[in-house]
Amino acid sequence: MVAAIGVAVVAVVAVVALLAVAATREKTPPPAPVAIAAAPAPQAGSDGCKALMANLPDDLDDYHRAEAMAPVPLSTAAWQAEPGGDLVVLRCGIDRPDDFSASAPLQAVDDVLWFRIPGEGRTTWVAVDRPVYVALTLPEGSGATPIQLLSRAVSKALPAVTPDPGPVR
Repeated sequence: MVAAIGVAVVAVVAVVALLAVAATREKTPPPAPVAIAAAPAPQAGSDGCKALMANLPDDLDDYHRAEAMAPVPLSTAAWQAEPGGDLVVLRCGIDRPDDFSASAPLQAVDDVLWFRIPGEGRTTWVAVDRPVYVALTLPEGSGATPIQLLSRAVSKALPAVTPDPGPVR
């Protein structure tokens, strides 16, 4: 009887060990490429956008650089916290936002001035004090870290200029 219990315990331990090894050997598949919608960005091919794209961080706190699905719009990048989750999207070389006027409030993050465009479930911030406009779309609840880290990249790659707002409407 004692021998039978010993054999059963050994068998259970062996099965548990086998399952543990199998679980650690199973690889998580890489995240699927993400789609980044095209948007007008007439300055996307500029030297400034090229410099910014070369200086983007791989990680923005919980968000990690995501591979973009072809065709990838020029001078864009995306980060994702988890596969299938909301994206942080950066676009360089966009047009001046229509609502950016001399009376528009701006938010300074590090050395960069951002103009806020609210949206449903996300907010787009546009850097307005650089030689090219840079848009950063953040999902609701993403926190401050993504814009802080990307402000550093923008500041490093693009020199500050005096903002050029549109007329007050």
